[in-house]
Amino acid sequence: MIFDLAFIWAGLIAFAVLAYVILDGFDLGIGILFPFLKENHEKDLAMNTVAPVWDGNETWLVLGGGGLFAVFPLAYAVVMPALYAPIIAMLIGLIFRGVAFEYRWRTKRAQWFWNWAFFGGSTVAALAQGIALGALVQGIEVENRAYAGGNWDWLTPFSLLTGLAVVVGYALLGATWLLLKTEGAVNNHARRMAWPLAVVTLALIGAVSLWTPFIDIEYFNRWFNNWTMVFTFAVPLLVAGAAFVMFWGLKSGHDSWPFLSALAIFVLSFVGIGISFYPNIVPPSLTIWEAAAPDSSLWFVLVGAMVLIPLILMYTAYAYWVFRGKMDPDEGYH
Repeated sequence: MIFDLAFIWAGLIAFAVLAYVILDGFDLGIGILFPFLKENHEKDLAMNTVAPVWDGNETWLVLGGGGLFAVFPLAYAVVMPALYAPIIAMLIGLIFRGVAFEYRWRTKRAQWFWNWAFFGGSTVAALAQGIALGALVQGIEVENRAYAGGNWDWLTPFSLLTGLAVVVGYALLGATWLLLKTEGAVNNHARRMAWPLAVVTLALIGAVSLWTPFIDIEYFNRWFNNWTMVFTFAVPLLVAGAAFVMFWGLKSGHDSWPFLSALAIFVLSFVGIGISFYPNIVPPSLTIWEAAAPDSSLWFVLVGAMVLIPLILMYTAYAYWVFRGKMDPDEGYH
């Protein structure tokens, strides 16, 4: 074949997952920061900054999960039993977050409850995503094309570390988003929160990065023995550069640079994970070609994706363009 359909689909699903992480990450981060925002007017303003886009951001999660089921059914069949608990926890958290997003505007007496539901749902969803990622990185036991591990294999010190890293990282995205979208007291508060969150995020990324190559000899070989060594040294340097730009933006008052730098750090971390995984879709042994559906199915779904993905991209770009700029507490977007 001229086109390697399995490779193309692996790239599309990776793109969908990355799009979800960087787009839904900051509004989950808003929820994680909710208890630290002062009084209801700050909470209202923070919610309003993401109100036009938060539900659209989750389109990418549906695309990534649905795409995995359609084009890599064996990977889906192995990953789901291995990660039932964190995936169900993530979905419950997202449901609570979504319900709380709507209901807190419709009550005054119970608003405190929905504030905590928004925080709890966002935090649980972020933590579950990080734990699922850590469980996937550390490897899933496969025998006879089926999951062969235990019910609690997903819960390890490494997966808890990655879960904490995702929670703190999303909180950093949320703080830098508020910095980008607000002015005055809320902007200053977001800047104060962003400093320690940036430091802790970078420390956790460093800890996960140092731990990963020692989880499995295959990771060590991919990082240090082949041509991928170039990326092994390039990615940390680029992360350091993004961190420098972030701290410079926080110090100098350039509100857009911290958010863009935080996004860059997430993208680079995602690239690092991809380098560790490839060519596997389910580490340590299931490759993208072994897990792929028949070529006829891949072609059929690819035709739909060629229509759907550009439409989602255009809708997303239009939504962010319409609601660009700073958020005024009284008049909305400038």
